[in-house]
Amino acid sequence: MSFVLLVIVGVADYLTGFERSLLVFYLLPVSLAGWFVSWRFAIIICLLGVAMWIGGDIAAGAVYSSSFVPFWNATMAVAFFLVVIWLLQKLRSLLEELEDRIRQRTAALRQEVKARERLEKEVTEAAERESQRIGHELHDSLCQHLAGTSLALQVLSGKLENASMPLEREAQKAVELVEDAIDLTRSIAKGLFPLELEGQGLPAALMELSRTVEKRHHVICEFKCASPVRLPEATVATHLYRITQEAVTNAIKHGHVSRIVIELSVAGPGLTLSIKDDGIGLPESRPENRGLGLRIMSSRSGMIGGTLSVSSNPAGGTLVTCQLPVADGTTKECEIS
Repeated sequence: MSFVLLVIVGVADYLTGFERSLLVFYLLPVSLAGWFVSWRFAIIICLLGVAMWIGGDIAAGAVYSSSFVPFWNATMAVAFFLVVIWLLQKLRSLLEELEDRIRQRTAALRQEVKARERLEKEVTEAAERESQRIGHELHDSLCQHLAGTSLALQVLSGKLENASMPLEREAQKAVELVEDAIDLTRSIAKGLFPLELEGQGLPAALMELSRTVEKRHHVICEFKCASPVRLPEATVATHLYRITQEAVTNAIKHGHVSRIVIELSVAGPGLTLSIKDDGIGLPESRPENRGLGLRIMSSRSGMIGGTLSVSSNPAGGTLVTCQLPVADGTTKECEIS
């Protein structure tokens, strides 16, 4: 390409005559040679160009007062081109160094991001394990202890009743309070670790969550799932359950809702989890630093390769959607009675 441009400029220089110098146009092939090939090749093009420039002027009829004049002109032209070649090489070296630094910095940032993602995943998994441990302890230990306390109080209540003592009613109230504490403890244990995730899977856990929400918060909470769900691993089910749990909690705390709909659906290779309510919806101006709940849901969604979106529901209220691709895995039917 440089040779072709050099010939074109040389021919044009010859045709225009020696009175109109086209020396500056020789910079184009010289620059291309220096930038895309090497400085050695650029010097060759430079010498050829200067030779064509001087030779073209002589062939066009240029007359010099001394034979030293064309030599001097050629020397000045070569010196000018060499300075340009040197500057181009310096510029190219600086750009290559900058690109190399950018690549190194990008690689370092990627490693740092991966390290942070691994740390975040490990922290979340550790918190999940601790939550499961506490849930097991509440269900297996505290609930059993409270159940034993309830039986003891029932026996005491029976003895007081047989003895026709006035404290029998207070004992019966104590039994009712302990039984309420058992129900509350079981509910908390299910929230910390839903046993259905180990048994029937995510749909059963979400169905139980909707029933618990209706019972504890006196709002309508529906769960819909009309097609089989394929989950690649149990961790995905746990994160989806926690996202749903957080979204429902936010809706009840901040949305003033009366109805919540949890829907799990599959379309092709993708799975969609949506939680919508009929509350007051999102504020018109949300702060850049979002709430902790939204950040937790977004983080959980990212850890399983999903995408979380929170928007105003066109019908009113808030719509939380988590979408993620799902590979072939164990089919979990959603037909929960």
